[in-house]
Amino acid sequence: MNASDAKADLRFYLQSARDALLWKLEGLSEYDVRRPLTPTGTNLLGMVKHAAGVELGYLGDTFGRPSGEPLPWLEEGAEANADMWATADESREYIVELYHRAWAHADATIDALSLDTIGKVPWWPKKNEVTLHHAVVRVIADTHRHAGHADILRELMDGAVGMNKSNRSMAPGDSAWWENHRSRLERTAEEAGRRARESR
Repeated sequence: MNASDAKADLRFYLQSARDALLWKLEGLSEYDVRRPLTPTGTNLLGMVKHAAGVELGYLGDTFGRPSGEPLPWLEEGAEANADMWATADESREYIVELYHRAWAHADATIDALSLDTIGKVPWWPKKNEVTLHHAVVRVIADTHRHAGHADILRELMDGAVGMNKSNRSMAPGDSAWWENHRSRLERTAEEAGRRARESR
């Protein structure tokens, strides 16, 4: 595989994760994109904000290519976890546009540098050298992880599931089929739990 093929593969999987993460915001109210749905406050718009910072850091600053985007939530002294939620003053449009600008900046870095280019991760205290290839894989993994989180949050909100508009990546079935499937899984879990208790 030549370098351009490798870059194309990396870009494909990075973009699919980006698209999936943003798709989970579609059709939701301002409240729903922000509301915390886990005990640690995980929310859809916050994950997009976080993903923008990750791209600008790993695929910008790390390779001496700062974007110039102000990210006060990542500065020294910022509130803990401030990159994982959007304030009332940070509109959905602002966060989404920031993410699009982060994509463009990251893609320009990928295009401009060879995959074996060495960068230094400013926030890693030790062994902070990484190749561009490593940094892109790290960003892909992080973005897909959060896209998975977003998929679960969205399903809990309104039942919407899938990877993107054209690929639900789900078994075929109507709501009755899924309810029967879920009930079967619940019965299986109960049976396995009973057997485990009895074997003690």
